[in-house]
Amino acid sequence: MAAIELDKNIQLIFKDNNVKSTTLLRYPHPIVGDRIIEGSGTSPDTWQNWMGLRKLPQLNIQTSFNSHQRVCIFAPHPDDEILGCGGLLQQLADNGNPIVLIHVTNGTQSHPDSKIYSPEQLNTLRPKESVEALKTLDVSHQVTTLALDLTDGDVFAQQALFRQKLVTILQPNDILVTTFARDGHPDHEATGRVVTSFAKQNRLPCYQVLIWAWHWATPDDSRIPWQYAVRMDLTPEHLQKKIDAIHCFKSQTTEDVSTGNSPILTKQTITRISQPWEVYIYEPYL
Repeated sequence: MAAIELDKNIQLIFKDNNVKSTTLLRYPHPIVGDRIIEGSGTSPDTWQNWMGLRKLPQLNIQTSFNSHQRVCIFAPHPDDEILGCGGLLQQLADNGNPIVLIHVTNGTQSHPDSKIYSPEQLNTLRPKESVEALKTLDVSHQVTTLALDLTDGDVFAQQALFRQKLVTILQPNDILVTTFARDGHPDHEATGRVVTSFAKQNRLPCYQVLIWAWHWATPDDSRIPWQYAVRMDLTPEHLQKKIDAIHCFKSQTTEDVSTGNSPILTKQTITRISQPWEVYIYEPYL
């Protein structure tokens, strides 16, 4: 599939998690529609105070995941596995599940024009940061990491190749975990679309995790299928390890001194994603 040429009137630049926006003159965005990541987003307090979250059905790993089943977690970029699934990874390890972490890209485009984070440097740095994060979670002994090496920022145009790679990786009894197919970041949405489509065709259970949706969405937002949402609660210990693991991604959590750009993962973004729960979309089509 040819790459989509963005409308110049929209003037949006998506580079990995570093989603920058200039004046928005016209909606919708050709890939993410009105799910735009801009400004400071919905505050963490707004989500914490929403009663709807407390009413979601709870996801119990011990009863929902057979300990012998392999769980494959798809991260569009190294760090998404922690931002979205830092708690799930720990609970899966506690449950004894073998885990395969698939990095769809290596996140090489997160720092345009940087003199300290070039694409070549990020190609090795970000996977190394992921290794340290998994060690911080105390799950590295149960995780096998694979790299698909798709182009960061262009996963949408590489969906056919992505799907071909899945055929060689996935097994009939796997449980799949991917980013939400309407998460608001083009790479996240493309990953979610490919993985959920493959899961449905091959009758594999699939969970979609919300990451950037917490930024652009609001409580009761109709763009999120809350009727299929489940909440997985984190213990205080699991939450602290998740927060510590997020900070292993120094390239994403610190200022780029060569450009003066603020951290890609701002304090508010980290606070918003560091809640004592994770929310997954699970459509029971089996």
